[in-house]
Amino acid sequence: MLVRFILAVHGLGAFALITLGVMVSQAGTARQIIRPLTLLQVVRSGLRLLPLATFLSLALGLIVIGQTVSVLDRVGPTQLLGTIMVTAVVRELGPLLTALLVLLRSGTANVVELGTARALGEVEALEVLGIDPIHYFVVPRVIGMAVGIFSLTVYLILGALLSGYLWAFLQDVPLTPGDYFRQLAQALTWLDFALLAAKTFAFGSVLAIVTCYHGLAQPLWIGEVSRATVRAVGQSIVGCFLIEALFIIIYLVS
Repeated sequence: MLVRFILAVHGLGAFALITLGVMVSQAGTARQIIRPLTLLQVVRSGLRLLPLATFLSLALGLIVIGQTVSVLDRVGPTQLLGTIMVTAVVRELGPLLTALLVLLRSGTANVVELGTARALGEVEALEVLGIDPIHYFVVPRVIGMAVGIFSLTVYLILGALLSGYLWAFLQDVPLTPGDYFRQLAQALTWLDFALLAAKTFAFGSVLAIVTCYHGLAQPLWIGEVSRATVRAVGQSIVGCFLIEALFIIIYLVS
């Protein structure tokens, strides 16, 4: 298991460095082709997930506010709602839930599409035509998933903050909208905005690299695509939680 873990980290690291090198060396190459592919990935990782993100934001506001009101009913939860929403939703649950949502919808599709393309010989056909498969397949997914997760996270967080006050109002919490948003503003700092952007782009990049690696970097036949998808999902979840742990440490240190 240790050897397999080291080999997996080595392969993913090498694939990430190759992707970064292609992004830098071919930054302005074939823009008319790469730009539509990138926009397609933004739509897949962001716009098409808005209905499900709306449901998650309502559920997240209900869970956080409902538990807060029930637990802190005797000590005055109205003084802590803003701080709790920022800590739980903005810093932790919002970005993590969005990353997992995109992984399950777009990340798995990456493995299936690229694994099928590799098994059917489409990657070799692109190489024969002089087209870099990393530039054509991977770079648009890395950029598109990073931008999509960032945008979807902002949407989910805003929805959760608004639904949080709605659920508080339905539970007869004596808190005006002005006081609620004032608490949110006081709890937020510039570091929250900077780390939120950094975390979401890190989630998107890691998910794209891991899923593209398992679909593209290794020769597959059709029967192995499902197993590659399972491995990609497992490693992506581990990567997301490692990134989450890193940012928790940054919050604690700062």
